[in-house]
Amino acid sequence: MAISASAVKELREKTGAGMLDCKKALEEAGGDLTKAAELLREKGLAAAANKAGRIATEGLVESYIHGAGRIGVLVEVNCETDFVAKTEQFREFVRDIAMQIAAASPQYVRREEVPSEALEKEKEILRNQALNEGKPAHIVDKMVEGRMSKFYEDVCLMEQAFVKDQDKTISTLLNEKIAAIGENISIRRFVRFELGEGLEKKQDNFVEEVMAQAKL
Repeated sequence: MAISASAVKELREKTGAGMLDCKKALEEAGGDLTKAAELLREKGLAAAANKAGRIATEGLVESYIHGAGRIGVLVEVNCETDFVAKTEQFREFVRDIAMQIAAASPQYVRREEVPSEALEKEKEILRNQALNEGKPAHIVDKMVEGRMSKFYEDVCLMEQAFVKDQDKTISTLLNEKIAAIGENISIRRFVRFELGEGLEKKQDNFVEEVMAQAKL
């Protein structure tokens, strides 16, 4: 069934969980807000959201180099205590995030970081595409908003499918780790370098190469 944006917003305000998690919970619950909230609590996602406001200044800066130095990633992931930062569970999570960035090449951590100029440019492209498809002008704007979800999935790390488990997003993975570890965790920033970036060269499937290197 179709889940309305207002229902997702209401569930998010009620539980504090992420938008995508709320939408999936509502779909699983057949649109029932109470049941969806219970599902989020069972998965620990609502509890994770309650920790989001806590200060996280410890953590790790992790590096990941793919292949013979073709792709390099530096990512900073924060937690609340140095104790957690030294645990294998946290370190594994940070390594997974670095690998994700290498494989999926996001441009931003979350959608709030996308510059307004980039958003307007993308919306204009999608608007022209819809018009060229012969769609009625009065529904074009709604179509554009719907298609923007795919744009965010492509460029925002938090909304990408996790390379090691395509059934969950990075946002979901993060919330699961927060619930399991018991501290607020924040993916703060990253940089990604690709050898010869901006130059004309052969295009390879880096997702497959990264996965193969990690033997996944």
